[in-house]
Amino acid sequence: MLRKLFPHPLLTLVLTAVWVMLVNVLTLNAVVFGLILGTIVPLVTAAYWPDRPRLRSPLKIAEYILVVLWDICVANVQVAWIILFKRNADLASTWVTVPLDLRTPEAITILAGTITMTPGTVSADMAEDGTSLLVHCLHAPDPKGTVHDIKSRYERRLMEIFE
Repeated sequence: MLRKLFPHPLLTLVLTAVWVMLVNVLTLNAVVFGLILGTIVPLVTAAYWPDRPRLRSPLKIAEYILVVLWDICVANVQVAWIILFKRNADLASTWVTVPLDLRTPEAITILAGTITMTPGTVSADMAEDGTSLLVHCLHAPDPKGTVHDIKSRYERRLMEIFE
């Protein structure tokens, strides 16, 4: 019964939290309306999620978020330093191809989004067969090291969460 009412319980909680943050007021009305939205939206969209992603290790999500937030802060400082003190001629701007071990579309989407959210890198394209991502790096003097960092810091953790 609960499975029918809440086909995506995590999505229900996320939508409720997002709603409360959007209205910027923690009141009973905001939480109740958020729960209503968080219940209706997954029910209406359940048919479009036949192969719902399974989280193998949900507690690893917190670790992943902390790593990403830390990397975003560090990358902000690095990009600011590059912009302020590096000459254009000294930039090692390059494209790198990141081979993917991930297979679930949700995990690949999160990886591509993480790369794009981190200042100095942008996910530009994915191979048609889903085996690699094309990433542009503002400054990557060691492209192989950049690929290794992406795979070890993000992809490995996403594999622990999703696969």
